[in-house]
Amino acid sequence: MREYLLTLCITAAVTYLLTGPVRKFAIVAGAMPEIRARDVHREPTPRLGGIAMFFGLCAGLLVADHLTNLNGVFSQSNEPRALLSGAALIWLIGVLDDKFEIDALIKLGGQMIAAGVMVMQGLTILWLPVPGAGTVALTQWQGTLLTVALVVITINAVNFVDGLDGLASGMVCIAAAAFFMYAYRIWYSYGIEAAAPATLFAAILMGMCLGFLPHNMHPARIFMGDSGSMLIGLVLAAGAISITGQVDPDSLFGGSQRQTVHHMVPVYIPLLLPLTIIAIPAADLVLAIVRRTWRGQSPFAADRGHLHHRLLEIGHSHSRAVLIMYFWSALIAFGALAYSVNSASMWIVLGVVILSAIGLLLLLMPRFTPRAPMWAQAFVPPRYRRRRKAVAESAPAAEPAAAAVDDEERTPVAVGVSGVNGATAIGARSRFLDRRKAGSSR
Repeated sequence: MREYLLTLCITAAVTYLLTGPVRKFAIVAGAMPEIRARDVHREPTPRLGGIAMFFGLCAGLLVADHLTNLNGVFSQSNEPRALLSGAALIWLIGVLDDKFEIDALIKLGGQMIAAGVMVMQGLTILWLPVPGAGTVALTQWQGTLLTVALVVITINAVNFVDGLDGLASGMVCIAAAAFFMYAYRIWYSYGIEAAAPATLFAAILMGMCLGFLPHNMHPARIFMGDSGSMLIGLVLAAGAISITGQVDPDSLFGGSQRQTVHHMVPVYIPLLLPLTIIAIPAADLVLAIVRRTWRGQSPFAADRGHLHHRLLEIGHSHSRAVLIMYFWSALIAFGALAYSVNSASMWIVLGVVILSAIGLLLLLMPRFTPRAPMWAQAFVPPRYRRRRKAVAESAPAAEPAAAAVDDEERTPVAVGVSGVNGATAIGARSRFLDRRKAGSSR
């Protein structure tokens, strides 16, 4: 565990320290498009944050290769090298798109090629646990097609939620944390070495997101762009492929436990958990495709109907919309994780139901502004602090102005798909700026 934590910290530190210079480079390189009418952000913001995230990935793999215990991951498996090869390719495509806005089909082809490179080096799905049939071995073509499909879906699902400051990096970090706990339990508790690469990938992915988040929280100083969103999507998919298709479920549970459906549930968790960690992005992806196809539009055409944009429409602030998405991601990912540990516990089901009710309550109260207790005043943003009575009495004239500020803070922000960090991973962006619309208030 110490070596995993060290790898995580090194990855986060490298990503964090490089993001500042990368921001200056992006400004000089001109990777900072003008504001369009449909954009959520209000000031031109540089992208190319994926450059810092990629070098954080490289640093994490390099450090892990020189650690005593994690070195065995590189000597016994070719998966880390496969991940680095696919990540380098998808990162290069993303950098070119952030700067030159390449064609949608080229990006789609690049995603497939990156997945194919990983398959050629051994990072592929070999078998699947199928209900009623047990473990089913896949042919080479079946494994390749399933691996490519999972990589492409995950990349675009992550990119679909990359529309608000800190949203994609935070949600992926939450998913990676839950995935790390599950993979580490399989590797450490059951002694299955095949789960070690997935555990390493999850630790590095957490470091990449944690290192980038301080620069990307609202108001963001830099966006990760497609170079970052496609990269973390690929790393997330690589971990899911490794733990699902490389670890044999029969090695986790004996034959006696496979006699009933009740005992088969934990066996299916390796198949279900990779889906739960991207449940929110995948739902947004499916809804967007259905919505656009129903309207006769291209599935990759930008619109204003994403889940985070709907949260803004009903009155949530930017920060609260992001926190609500964090909450639901954590509830789904860690709920599945808890269920995999003890599927027979009714307390887990009850806890998930209660937390879901709390989440729904938060969705229905967009105008409610919580106030922190007096002892926590110094640790929360000013809008959550209680006004002192003495100050209010001594300066009554300031109250209308303060109320106006509060009203302004609670005013819903006009929604739309961000042209920098909200476009789909394989969707084209408009190359022309409507200057009349760009000057509209946001």
